[in-house]
Amino acid sequence: MRIGLQLLAGLLLIFALAAWFVLEIFVEEIKPGVRSAAEDTLVDMAQILAPLALADLQEGKMANGRLAHAFARLNQRPINAVIDGHLKQQTEYRIYVVDAKGKVLYDSSGRDLGKDYSRWNDVHLTLRGQYGARSTRSTPDDPASSVMHVAAPLREGDEILGSLTVAKPNHTLLPMIERGERQLLQAAALMLLIALLIGGLLVWWLNRSIRKLETYAQAVSQGEPAQLPHLYSLELDRLGRSLETMRRQLDGKSYIEQYVHSLTHELKSPLAAIRGAGELLAEAPPPQVATRFIGNINQETTRMQQLIERMLQLARLESGQDRERQAVEPSSLGEGVAAARQIVADRRNITLSRSLKPARPQHWDPLLVGQALGNLIDNALDFSPTAGLLAIEGEPTPDGYRFRVKDQGPGIPDFALPRIFERFYSLPRPNGAKSSGIGLSFAAEVARQHGGSLTLHNGKQGGVLAELWLPTSGTT
Repeated sequence: MRIGLQLLAGLLLIFALAAWFVLEIFVEEIKPGVRSAAEDTLVDMAQILAPLALADLQEGKMANGRLAHAFARLNQRPINAVIDGHLKQQTEYRIYVVDAKGKVLYDSSGRDLGKDYSRWNDVHLTLRGQYGARSTRSTPDDPASSVMHVAAPLREGDEILGSLTVAKPNHTLLPMIERGERQLLQAAALMLLIALLIGGLLVWWLNRSIRKLETYAQAVSQGEPAQLPHLYSLELDRLGRSLETMRRQLDGKSYIEQYVHSLTHELKSPLAAIRGAGELLAEAPPPQVATRFIGNINQETTRMQQLIERMLQLARLESGQDRERQAVEPSSLGEGVAAARQIVADRRNITLSRSLKPARPQHWDPLLVGQALGNLIDNALDFSPTAGLLAIEGEPTPDGYRFRVKDQGPGIPDFALPRIFERFYSLPRPNGAKSSGIGLSFAAEVARQHGGSLTLHNGKQGGVLAELWLPTSGTT
């Protein structure tokens, strides 16, 4: 099956499942929503009728009082009300009044007069000054026979003399519920139709973009001049640029140009410093000045040597060399790496905190992993403020081991985050020292060679958090 049809089928399946879930949720919400609205109406009606019932109760005329006469005249004529297409001919309310002990004094249906209703929730709670309501099935095995009851107290001052309950069958609400369900089904069908149209347009656009990339790749493979097409999609544009980058790297030009250009740029500054110092020394300056210039020459040559050594080391690593795996306990390795930096931390008045939890030995290259972790610590030391805290943590994970290095430095600027792992890219240190810009790229390559990952991001309270995770197997 073509990718376009697969995508269309997937989209339709997703939309169908989403529509089904929405329908399930809304249908389940319609019924309680309508019942809540009906209950609100019953509360209002009970509160309106309560003063009328109270007067009849105090006069001892519940059987032939004003409330009884009002309900005797109810439904003598059809209502003929059309509500949302449903014809309503008569009301279906039932009203009963009980005294303070819960005995039924009046029942509009006439069937429970004199019975004890004190244990029903609507009566029981209302006579105690609480909100009383209940929903009871007239036929225990039939959910559709449920009747909603809402009561209001008959008060004389602070004394409750009885309660009035208004009841209405829930089946009278079914027409509104069914109408809502029909509207939801119609909306779901319309949504699926719109999803089908959108999915068709998306598939057409995706197939068109893929055909452009296919044409471009064929032209490149045949050595024909071709311009990378603009695909109006971030992901597809990235894919196109990745193909272009792969083509350049296969030619070998991009890789060589990058190393030569970067090396030339990095060596230019120390060579200029050495040349300047040599020219000044040729003029026979005073001994103290000559000593200072000789120190500059030694410093710059050391820097050049370190740069070349790190480049060679990184090149060997990228070529797959120096991968001698052996069993190593992660916390012991981390402790050794951190201990080697303790002197530097003490000299800079930086507290080196270590919390490395032991784990079973891992199959790693200890030299490379140690140097990668050391590069992270060195980088954190360079950016840590005086009297700051640098935390080195380690803990086993279900499938490997994770090292964390947290400093209290200024953090990584937003513009530098995308380039932080590039070769020769480095940020100026607070103390003015220069870096080769290879340490982080070396650490990232070590993580990749071991099948792990390296991430750097700014902490929530400042500083930078570096996380080096290596899997248990240590293989890619």
